[in-house]
Amino acid sequence: MRVLVTGCGGFLGSEIVRQLLRRGDEVVGISRGDYPALVNAGMEPRRGDLSDPAFTKQAFCDVETVVHTAAVAGVWGSSDYFYQNNQLATELVVQACQSHGVRNLVFTSSPSVTFDGKDQSGVDETVSYPKRWLCHYPRTKAIAEQLVMRSHDPNGLRTVALRPHLIWGEEDPHILPRLLLRAKQGKLLIVGDGENRVDTVHVVNAAGAHLDAIDSLQATPEKSGGRCYFISQDEPVNCWSWISEICRIGRVPPPSRKISARAAYLLGGGFEAIYWMTRRTAEPPMTRFVAAQLSKDHYFDISAAKERLGYKVRLSMQEGLKRLELKWNESSEIGPN
Repeated sequence: MRVLVTGCGGFLGSEIVRQLLRRGDEVVGISRGDYPALVNAGMEPRRGDLSDPAFTKQAFCDVETVVHTAAVAGVWGSSDYFYQNNQLATELVVQACQSHGVRNLVFTSSPSVTFDGKDQSGVDETVSYPKRWLCHYPRTKAIAEQLVMRSHDPNGLRTVALRPHLIWGEEDPHILPRLLLRAKQGKLLIVGDGENRVDTVHVVNAAGAHLDAIDSLQATPEKSGGRCYFISQDEPVNCWSWISEICRIGRVPPPSRKISARAAYLLGGGFEAIYWMTRRTAEPPMTRFVAAQLSKDHYFDISAAKERLGYKVRLSMQEGLKRLELKWNESSEIGPN
């Protein structure tokens, strides 16, 4: 199969590329930068900006399947920034797929598209979108996800949206380094009562889910197509116990001080107001979205992914943490400096 992966140089995208190449697929990668290691492994590169209609219109030729992982994440930034990279880019990707006769589109979404600041304890895909979102990232991803779902055509472009939660791993450039840095600086506080449970997913499993989605769209599109799926380790953990374990592996003190969920939420709202009024582009030290994410349950029923996509966990939580420790122990420079 010939598969095009957008965001091929990202943490998730590069793992998807590697897994596809290992099983013998031809892979075309779209990115804004150069990734020679992936090219040397066999990926055909196409460099450009997906929010550029001219580039996107011509870049999706001669492929059968597209995996659209490219996006910008974050809790702060202008509405237009997130619109261009998440919403508009996805619109152009869908149009390009349709015009070039692409058969399968797997879209990387996020569980945050359904998060309204309240507990999500074992919810499945029947949970509705909120009436409001706490930042631009989940709002634009939700709009993009709905577009992908509306575009599903059993006789044309067949689509699936995946919602992997808290992707991590030993090469993680995002979540784990930020946790360790804040812990090292003494700025990581336990938000709420410290009892909230969360789902995570190792990057090996998150990437594997995309391959499962490709295969299910190819083999049984009537069963899997036109749906969204939560993706996780299928092992919910206590959020703060898991963070403390990451800190132990990263050799930094785990958080011990607490702040109430309400106080953190109000503090986040205050920071947002100040940063908005002063037009600061840096991310505030706390936002309402972050306060809610760190204090509420967000774990999911992934039965649909297992039953309809054939999703299976390749790497358990215990195995993932062991790999993380082994990798970090190889270096004297663990986490942020």
